[in-house]
Amino acid sequence: MSSSKYSRTDLAVEMFDPDSDKLPKGIKRRLRKSSVCEITEIIVTDDTAGMKIGKSKGRYITIETDRLSAHPEDFAEQSQNIADELTELIPDKRHILVAGIGNESITPDALGPKTAQRIIATRHIAGDNVGAELAELDLNMVSVLSTGVMGQTGIESSELVRAVCEKIKPTCVIAIDALACMDISRLGTTIQLSDSGISPGAGVQNRRKELSLETLGIPVIAVGVPTVVDMHSIVHSITGAPPDKHLPNMMVTPRDIDKMIDRSAHLLAFAINRAAQPQLSDEDILSLM
Repeated sequence: MSSSKYSRTDLAVEMFDPDSDKLPKGIKRRLRKSSVCEITEIIVTDDTAGMKIGKSKGRYITIETDRLSAHPEDFAEQSQNIADELTELIPDKRHILVAGIGNESITPDALGPKTAQRIIATRHIAGDNVGAELAELDLNMVSVLSTGVMGQTGIESSELVRAVCEKIKPTCVIAIDALACMDISRLGTTIQLSDSGISPGAGVQNRRKELSLETLGIPVIAVGVPTVVDMHSIVHSITGAPPDKHLPNMMVTPRDIDKMIDRSAHLLAFAINRAAQPQLSDEDILSLM
């Protein structure tokens, strides 16, 4: 295993040595490629195995691509790869609640709310009371929520999402949040999808109440991009030695974080809209975002 006590990470793929074929019992790894992405799927088959790496039972899909702060020439194919992987994780598309987790006022934490702004909400137009043109599209219901953070609202994100779920009865939740990584090369180049739910703030040691099947009673799909890495992890990865105990730790983010967040949010939103409404064309999605 490649993780260390100096590392903070939300990425399941970083818990193992990528060059080793030996994995703990109860954990499987599958690799696949497209022309624009490398995809690693970690499958944690039981809770006992998950405890060894600090992850819940479930599937963790890591999509590694070019820097997300640049607008890719192969945007359509990248978004389709993400949408295809996401589609496999969503058990029921009839009514999806998309929850943007994070603080829009802090750029590295703004991925969730900025992605949520671009999601096509359809709950208010889907159903029996729509016109013939919309009815022909047979849209799935999608609702959108930006939770803010407890320091702004005084309310846990999980409490807000649970309250909304109790009211509108979605069939699943897609929760979007910024992540932490320990390998600086994955900063802003990696997307993680998981069907195990999400514990906001876990990667920066500010764990909040989780959003999961166990807490909400419906499947929760987590979507995130690493936007920060801590200084101790950087020092340890470069030197291989423990960081000086007197060295203050801090979270580091890329200089172009504003572009990275905006373009990552656009890519993720496009992919989520594709997965939620496969009957819409790319042109339709772009015009509605």
